[in-house]
Amino acid sequence: MILHVFLFLLGLVALYFGAEWLVRGAARLARRVGVSPLVVGLTIVAFGTSSPELVVSVFAAARGQADVAVGNVVGSNILNIALILGLAAILRPLRAQMRLIVRETPIMIAAGVALAVLGLDGTVSRPDAALLLAGLFAYVAFVLRGARREAVAIKQEFERFESAEALAPDGRGRARDVLLIVVGLTALSIGARLLVDASLVFARTLGVSELVIGVTVVAVGTSLPELATSLLAVWRDEADIAVGNVVGSNIFNILGILGLAGLVSPLAMNPGLFRLELPVMLAVSILLAPILATGLRIGRIEGALLLAGYALFTGALLARGA
Repeated sequence: MILHVFLFLLGLVALYFGAEWLVRGAARLARRVGVSPLVVGLTIVAFGTSSPELVVSVFAAARGQADVAVGNVVGSNILNIALILGLAAILRPLRAQMRLIVRETPIMIAAGVALAVLGLDGTVSRPDAALLLAGLFAYVAFVLRGARREAVAIKQEFERFESAEALAPDGRGRARDVLLIVVGLTALSIGARLLVDASLVFARTLGVSELVIGVTVVAVGTSLPELATSLLAVWRDEADIAVGNVVGSNIFNILGILGLAGLVSPLAMNPGLFRLELPVMLAVSILLAPILATGLRIGRIEGALLLAGYALFTGALLARGA
């Protein structure tokens, strides 16, 4: 057991640095070859913070461990809103832009409803997964259409992920960037395998289901980039980025990650999801809209309530144990 705890922690470290190296290498390479910072900010940076969830869920799906794949995404979405935004709001009240309420938040809710509806027959099949991915492509196209009006803000966000140091000479620097991407992807793959393998041992040893492990331990581990990004944004007095990062990540988790995982292997939907996890995910997603609408902010009281809600959810999950 101690060995598997060590391997789990090692997997988390590999996921964290793998995502960091992947984003840094891809951002530098994109800048070197002349790709627009706007495009990079909407793709590479967004992908980077969700890459641990992506790799873990796809890896779990390929091994037939649908409970870990789905539980990871659903648990991450609940954690992103209730724990990350709750904690961030306690540190400093979070402000939000109106477009987040009228555009991204309804899309996040719609994605959650789509997952619940598609899974009612007990499986997210390959056609269902294709529909989720189609929804992601439509969302990205929608965002890109409106991105010209937000080009300055997106460029600034992209630049936060770039290295402050000057780029190396083109030939040598490009090879270094590619190497960083490869190392990052390798670290992500190794970390995902360690995380999934250790989580299965935890489930068997503790006598709980893979779904519970996926929704709790694995979800917390793979959400570390979102946690770090959001808290750093709050520390820098850029709290609106923290809210946008969480909402955008939740949309990508459902449409992109489960869409891709479902294409790799159809995902069996554990009946327990419909009794607790999916209703809670939809509830916190819907609850976020009126919270943001009251003064375009999440205050410390709302943050404390979100944290209390996450504690109650975790307690109910562990009490159920299946």
